[in-house]
Amino acid sequence: MKFDLELTRVVSEIKSEKASCVCIQLPVGLKPEAKIISDEIRKETGATVIIWAGSCYGACDLPLEVERLGAQMLVQWGHAKWT
Repeated sequence: MKFDLELTRVVSEIKSEKASCVCIQLPVGLKPEAKIISDEIRKETGATVIIWAGSCYGACDLPLEVERLGAQMLVQWGHAKWT
């Protein structure tokens, strides 16, 4: 199954916010793609990318600890469309 991760949109938002450190949070099914996703973001933005390896049970499952790590933006992916 192929997912549209909207990386172009993510890169655009990171650049727009001038975020130099970004955390990405993925559900279990997408975690195997974490390195590919983070490499693409890093290449296109120059931002440091933190991969959150903890849980991701939906948009309400925010990893609050990432702020202490210096992340200026959190990008979450899920299996359902956010409306």
